[in-house]
Amino acid sequence: MKPAPAIAIVYNAYEPRPTATGERLSEESVAEMAQQAHEAVRSLGLGVTLVPLQRSLLNFLGRVKELAPDALINLCEGFCGRPQWESNVAGIFELLGLTFTGNASKTLAICQDKFKAKAVLRAAGLPTAPAQVMLTGDEPLELRFPLIVKPNNEDASLGIYPESVVRDEEALRRQVRRCLDNYKQPVLVEGFIDGREFNVSVMENGTVTPLPVSEIDFSAMPKDMPRILGYEAKWFEDNPLYQKTPPVCPAPIDDEMRVRLQGLAAAAFRTMGCRDYARVDFRMDAKGRPFILEVNPNPDISTNAGYARALKAAGIEYAAFWGTMVRNAMERRVVHDPADAGAR
Repeated sequence: MKPAPAIAIVYNAYEPRPTATGERLSEESVAEMAQQAHEAVRSLGLGVTLVPLQRSLLNFLGRVKELAPDALINLCEGFCGRPQWESNVAGIFELLGLTFTGNASKTLAICQDKFKAKAVLRAAGLPTAPAQVMLTGDEPLELRFPLIVKPNNEDASLGIYPESVVRDEEALRRQVRRCLDNYKQPVLVEGFIDGREFNVSVMENGTVTPLPVSEIDFSAMPKDMPRILGYEAKWFEDNPLYQKTPPVCPAPIDDEMRVRLQGLAAAAFRTMGCRDYARVDFRMDAKGRPFILEVNPNPDISTNAGYARALKAAGIEYAAFWGTMVRNAMERRVVHDPADAGAR
C-alpha cells in the first residue's frame, strides 16, 4: 500500500514592515491561517509539519531539506515584512525543485504589479477600470474623477482608506504623495467605479471551477463615506467600517449576472496563468457592467475569510479543499531520477 505523502506547511512569520508599520494585522493572520490548514490536512490522515519562514532563509530551507516533504503547502505572502517578495519565495522553491501548492512565481509576480496585471487582462479582452501609474505625483492626469489611489504593489487592501477615493486635483495629489511616502513604490490611480462590489473565488479540481459569487453589502455605509472595502473595513472586526460591510455569499444576483461574473473570473484565472486557487475582485457600474479590479493569486484562505465562505456555499469541506490542493501538487511533482539527464 502506497504511504501517505508527507506535507510541510510553509508560511511567513510576522516581521515588522519597513514602512506603514501600523498595518500589521493582515500579516499576523498568516500564522493563524497556517494553523487552520495544519489541522485540516492532519484530519485527512496526512503527515504534516508547520515550518515558519523567518529572517534566516538558510535556516528555513535547511529545515525543509531535513523534513524532505513530498509537497509544500505554500502560504508565504512575503519575506521580512515585504509582500513584494512573495514571488521570490515561490521562485526559490521552483529553483530547488520543490513541489508546492498555489500559484507559480511568474503568476504571483505579475499579479503583484496591479498596473501590469491590468494590462494583461485588457490585452485578453477582459474589462478593467481605466488607470495610470504615478512615480512622482507630478505626472499629468489622464483620467476623469472620481478616482481611487492605491499602492501599486501591495495586497490585502494595504494603503486603501476612505480618503483614497478622490474627487478633485488637490485631494488626488495629496493621496499620491501619501502613498509614495508611506510605501516607497509606484502609485496606481484608477477610475473609481461607484457601484456594487463582488468577488469570485476560483479553484482547480480537474477543471477551472468558479465558486459561488460573493458580494460586499454596502447598504449600511454612511452616505458620506465611499463604498469601498479598505484596510480597516477588511481587518478590524471592532471597526464600524468592518461591521457595515458584511460579505454575502451567495450574492443576491440573477443567474445571468452570476454566469457572467463566474465566466469572467475563470477567464481571468486562465489569462494570468493561475493554478490551484485564486480570487477575482469586481466592481459593477450603474449600467450593470462588471470590471475586474484585480486577480489575487494568494488570497486569505483562513476559515473565516471569503474563500472558505465560498467553499462552504459550494458544499466543499475545508479539509477536502486542502486534499484537492495536495493532490494537484502531487500530480505536478517530478521525481528526480539520476539516470534521466532531463529530470528536473
